[in-house]
Order: sequence, then structure tokens, then C-alpha cells
Amino acid sequence: MSVATTEAAPAAAAKAAKKTKRGPEHRPGLSRWLPYLLVAPAVLLELFIHIIPMVVGIWMSFVKLTKFFIANWSAAPWAGLGNYKVALDFNNAVGQGLLKSFGVTVAFSLITVALSWVFGMAAAVALQPAFRGRSIVRTLFLVPYALPAYAGILTWNFMLQRDTGVVNHVIVDNLHLTSDRPFWLIGSNALVSLITVATWKLWTFAFLTLMAGLQSIPRDIYEAASVDGAGNLRQWRNITLPSLRPVNLVLVLVLFLWTFSDFNTPYVLFGTAQPPAGDLITFHIYNASFLTWNFGTGSAMSVLLLIFLMIVTGAYLLVTGRKSRRA
Repeated sequence: MSVATTEAAPAAAAKAAKKTKRGPEHRPGLSRWLPYLLVAPAVLLELFIHIIPMVVGIWMSFVKLTKFFIANWSAAPWAGLGNYKVALDFNNAVGQGLLKSFGVTVAFSLITVALSWVFGMAAAVALQPAFRGRSIVRTLFLVPYALPAYAGILTWNFMLQRDTGVVNHVIVDNLHLTSDRPFWLIGSNALVSLITVATWKLWTFAFLTLMAGLQSIPRDIYEAASVDGAGNLRQWRNITLPSLRPVNLVLVLVLFLWTFSDFNTPYVLFGTAQPPAGDLITFHIYNASFLTWNFGTGSAMSVLLLIFLMIVTGAYLLVTGRKSRRA
């Protein structure tokens, strides 16, 4: 009886295991379509949020879509390259305005990216050694990145008010650096305010990225360099920078693309009436589309911006890729 029980036990276990094996590998149809089913939601979201609006925007750039045809887009007359000619004709007001906005955006982007990278690198290197309270300081540094963009920019808007803002209160009333209260949201100071707010918002992302990159550098290299007499600056130049080169290549490109296409910062900071010194190209395109109701010209400007960013990205990747291969 014990022999029969012993022989029956493995058979029962095998039968039970056979019943429980109902994974995708035992269902040829499901295993074939499962990857597509998992990817389908992301593909649909990408299609409806990015691809279709982009295609519609490109189509709009070739028609004279004004306020007279908003109710019936299909009735808008074909413009061909007319909208592009208007946007690129620097002898008329539209082209001159776009060119000035492009210059302001280039200056804004370069300065903001440089400052964000410098502050992020300095903070990441300073917080690399272990000390009491380091985790608290790191958390405080990440507050601008975690804070909702609109809330942070609105706070800066209140702080930069001429009569009631805390910035003028500190500069004029506390530090007595000037007797007159400067305007920060209009006039030539608008670009300074824009760069300040954008840098405050972006430098923490640079800090987070560079701090993560520093974790991959072995501490033994720094200890060996210290024994050989290398100071902190030499260690940073000869160890940290070369080791972070792959991280910096991606970080600088991402910061530039984000900054050049930034719309939230000028829109929330200045409202719809942006000053000339803070006329970023994305905001300029918005006004050309929704304030003048000339969506055809605005779409042409958007396509030109897309082409410019694609050219810059391709050239940047090409140049940095060649340098990496030579190194």
C-alpha cells in the first residue's frame, strides 16, 4: 500500500502542476499579441497627443486659416509657401518681429543653460562628500524641481512686483543698493527676470542629473589623486569632467531644448502682454496665432521652430559623436 501511495504522489503532483501552467507560453495566440497589447496605450497616446496635432499644424501652415475660417477649416484657401514667405520676410513687421524674438530666445537659452549647468555642477560636487545633514540639503535643493511650475512662477511674479515685491524690498529698503524701485516685469529688466526664474526652475534638474552621474565615479580614483598631490580643482578638471562627459552631452542638449521651447515661464510671468525684452519665440508664436487670429502664419512659425531645433539637435549629436569617437 505504501508503494502504491509513493507512486501515486508524483503522478498527482505532475497532474496538478500541469493544470497550474497556464502562462502566456502555453497560449500561442496570447503570447503573439501580448507585446502589442502592452504597447498599444502608449502608441495611442503618442498618436493623439503628438503625431496628429503635429500633422494638423503642418497642414495649417499651408492654408490661410484666419478668424474668417475658424468655423470651417476645410474652406480655408490654399496658401502654399505664402505663410513661410511672410514669416521669413525680414523687411515686413511680421518677419522683423520673429527675428527679434529669435535673437531674444537664443540669448535667453544660452545664458539659462550655462547658469543651470554651473549651479547644478557646483551643488552636485559640493554635496558629494558625506556630512551630517547632507540628505536634508539635497532634499531642499530639489524643491524647485518638485514644485509645480505654475505655482513657482506665480510666486516669482509676486516677488518681482515693483511696489509690493520682496525683491525690491530687499534691494531698496534693506540693502539700499538703489533709491529707485526698478521694474522687473517690464522694460529691459524683463529678460533678467526671465533668466532668473528659468534658471531657478532648471538648475535642480541639472543638479539631480549630475549628482546621479557622480555616484558612478569610484572614490578610489579621487583618493589616489589626493595621495599624488592633486587638489580639488585639478581632480574636478581631470577626473570629474571627463567621467561626466556622457552625462553632460545629454544634459546640455535636453536643457537647451527645454529652454528654447519654454512657454510656461513667460506666459505665467508676464501674461499675454509680454515686454519686447522677454519676447520668447514660443510666446511670440502664441500671440501671432491667438491674438491676431492668423493661425496659418503662426503654424508656419511653429514648423520653422521645429525645423531649427531638429537641425540643432542633429548637428549637436553629429559633432559630439565625432569627438567621442576620436577620444
